[in-house]
Amino acid sequence: MKDRIETVLATVFGGIFLLLSVVVAVETISRKLFNVSIQGADELGGYALAVGSTIAFSLALMGRNHIRVDVFHDKFPRRMQAALNWLSIVSLAAFGAFIAWLAFRVIGDTLQYGSTAQTPWATPLIWPQSVWNTGLVIFALVATGYAVRATWLLVSGRIDTMNHDFHPKSAKEELKEELEDLAQRQQGSGEKAA
Repeated sequence: MKDRIETVLATVFGGIFLLLSVVVAVETISRKLFNVSIQGADELGGYALAVGSTIAFSLALMGRNHIRVDVFHDKFPRRMQAALNWLSIVSLAAFGAFIAWLAFRVIGDTLQYGSTAQTPWATPLIWPQSVWNTGLVIFALVATGYAVRATWLLVSGRIDTMNHDFHPKSAKEELKEELEDLAQRQQGSGEKAA
C-alpha cells in the first residue's frame, strides 16, 4: 500500500514539473523566435512549486528523508531513542495538521473575498489553493497515520521495531539506497543496450 501511494504521489509530482518544463520551453521559444509571450508561465510555475512542495512533504516522510539533527541520537539508550523517534513523528503530524488547518482558513478567506491572481490570467485563487490544500491534507493524513503507528509500537513495547521504522536515516542507509539505485539504473541501461 505504501509503495502504491508513493508511486502515485511521485508520478503526480513528476507530471507537474514535466508539464511545467514544456510550458517554459514553449514560452522561451515563442519569445525568442516570434517575439510573442503566452504569458502565465511564471504563474503556473508558482502553482507548480506550491503543489509540488506539498507532495514532496509526503514523499519525504514516507522515505524517511526529512532532516533531523541526530548527532547524539545513536548514543542514547534504545528506549530514549524510541521516545525521541515517537516525539519527532508526533510533532510532525501535529505540524502537518496545523498547516492544513491554516490553509483551509486561507481558502475560506479566498472564497469570502473572491480573490483572483494579480496576473494577466486573473486566475480565481480558489482553484490553485484548493489543490495546494489537498496536498497539505494528504501530508497531514500520512503523518498522522505514521504517528498512530509509532504510538501503537511504543505502547505495545515494540521498541526495536519502533526504532527501526522511525529513526533518522544513517549515512550508511543512504549510501546503500544510492548504490542499489545506481545498480538498478545500470541494469536498466544494460538491458536497453542489448
